[in-house]
Amino acid sequence: MNQTLLVELLTEELPPKALKALSVSFASTIFEELQQEGFLGEASQKEIFATPRRLAFAISHVAQKSQDKSIRVKVLPVAIALDASGNPTPPLEKKLATLGFPDIGIADMERDHDGKTEFFFHTYTAPGSPLAESLQAALEKAIRNLPSPKLMTYQRPDGRTVEFVRPAHSLLALHGTEIIPAEVLGLTSGRMTQGHRFLSEGFIAIADARDYEAALKTEGKVIAGFDARKDKIRSELTEKAKDDQVLMPESLLDEVTALVEWPVVYECNFEPVFLSVPQECLILTMQTNQRYFALTDAEGRLRSRFLIVSNMETSTPERIITGNERVIRPRLSDAQFFYEQDKKRRLEDRLAGLANVVYHSKLGSLQQRMARVRIIAVGIAESLMLDTALVDRAAWLAKADLLTDMVGEFPELQGIMGSYYARYDGEPEEVALAITEQYRPRFAGDTLPETQTGTILALADKVEALTGIWGIGLHPTGDSDPFALRRHALCILRILIEKRLPLSLRDILARAVNVLALNTSFKDPTAELVQFMMERLRGLLRDRGYKFDLVDAILTQNPDRFDSLLERLDAVSAFSTLPEAESLVAANKRISNILKKSSIRAGMVQTDLLVEPSEQKLYTQISEIRPDASAKFADGDYTESLKLLARLRDDVDGFFTDVLVMDEDLRLRNNRIALLTELHGMMNQVADLSRLSI
Repeated sequence: MNQTLLVELLTEELPPKALKALSVSFASTIFEELQQEGFLGEASQKEIFATPRRLAFAISHVAQKSQDKSIRVKVLPVAIALDASGNPTPPLEKKLATLGFPDIGIADMERDHDGKTEFFFHTYTAPGSPLAESLQAALEKAIRNLPSPKLMTYQRPDGRTVEFVRPAHSLLALHGTEIIPAEVLGLTSGRMTQGHRFLSEGFIAIADARDYEAALKTEGKVIAGFDARKDKIRSELTEKAKDDQVLMPESLLDEVTALVEWPVVYECNFEPVFLSVPQECLILTMQTNQRYFALTDAEGRLRSRFLIVSNMETSTPERIITGNERVIRPRLSDAQFFYEQDKKRRLEDRLAGLANVVYHSKLGSLQQRMARVRIIAVGIAESLMLDTALVDRAAWLAKADLLTDMVGEFPELQGIMGSYYARYDGEPEEVALAITEQYRPRFAGDTLPETQTGTILALADKVEALTGIWGIGLHPTGDSDPFALRRHALCILRILIEKRLPLSLRDILARAVNVLALNTSFKDPTAELVQFMMERLRGLLRDRGYKFDLVDAILTQNPDRFDSLLERLDAVSAFSTLPEAESLVAANKRISNILKKSSIRAGMVQTDLLVEPSEQKLYTQISEIRPDASAKFADGDYTESLKLLARLRDDVDGFFTDVLVMDEDLRLRNNRIALLTELHGMMNQVADLSRLSI
């Protein structure tokens, strides 16, 4: 009989940040084991439940007994199993006894080849196993394989020592209305669970596995589904926020969801005087230390009211509210103290302390590193003909806030606090903004720096890190990338591409290599880095939806600048849709093959050697189109430059139909190679069209 299977392990409070992973692992392992054993059908579905005190799941359409299996066993080679007279040998009788088939004879087996040798095979039907037996094994495996780095060792009341994530109190296992006998962690299965610690009467008997979620909700004041609780919290936070915006990052929502079984949202307040502290500090304090949800107004300014998610529902929540307000006050006071203390000392007065901060044993102190970044940044600014004074000042002060009390308490605020302190010190606004923007983009999809100074500083910082770490032999290997060099490479590429910076990648790397070359542990990594970054660039462009052949057509030319890269890709994409594209791409491939095989060094085309009408016409067309195509290319209008090539299709086709390129007359041959070389260069200014698949 197919019924719903319900399993619940009731425990002490589980680690909130690990709860979701634990619940998924617990349910998925048992689901997969039962599926392999043949207890589940196509209609079987699992539903995962997870609360601070329980790991549970329900699987629909679970059979009470697994399906019978037909098993084919290889017994012995025929040559060993039979003697010269065709009678069974002692080895065969021994083998059959070992396999558990002492009573079968030769007539009960089949003879077949395994590819090399003729064997005796025996096919039999193994009866299905009972659910209890397989569930026991699956439970043991699921508990053994839980993704928990640390286990607690504790004693059961009977004196047995047990290891688990947290002490476990009961095991529930039902198949429909029937208890499935099982025993793990010193617990014997039953039908009892417990509701909310304070809002329920305690123990709840589950009559039917399908009633579990509803019974916990109505009788136990527990919302068993993780996502259901999370949705309820999100909805109540939004409702309580009213006209304000509630800051609810997913990681905080997940953690709070893992801390409560019956979530209720209450509004609290703190003294407005604390709003004089940078709001990032207050927000981080509330989220990190207390798991509170900050509120901002329509302009993004922090409000002095905030929201909490409690595990207690009451008509008189005053004590809960005042208790949380009392708890947050010292935290905000600490942030205010750090901020006021930090302002007493200018950023530039802290710079000497960077000499005592080791960046890397082979690359010196943080002060030495920032001296290198400063040189690189100023050099980039000079290349772009920008004001070097602001860049130099921003690079000089960039890491000073690492020595402040606030960043020491909250490392996540590096750069952000530097901007606040720079403004307080009277630094130019662009310098202050650059101190924050140097860390952008922090992750995939993050915004790029907005100011010119911030853009240059971010680029210089990441180039120095990538070149320096790689140059001392610590490049990424496999999945290991402890210095986030892949991320640095992608950040550099994004800045160069999206900011349309007319900079040479090799020139930027050369600036970093020059300032690092004095280090005896450093080896110039330019060649490896260029290849590494091209691989990252291919992936970046593919992730943005560009087809492989389009990307290949551009990158095969080994571009050193990326400011026009997206325009080139779009132009090639547009060209590939033209009706003339297929013919021109085929011709381009043919030209490329001819030129590769030719050892002739092409010179200028000599018009008096153009003897065939088709080559004369092609030369005339090239001469007419080339000035416009070159002008469009120089103006960055790559789409129009490529579209002009479409006018050559008939003449190119005619040339290959009527003209023998490898003519016996060496002068004609050389001249035709020169003509094709000129055409090839014109066709491949924007991209290597031979790489397109049309």
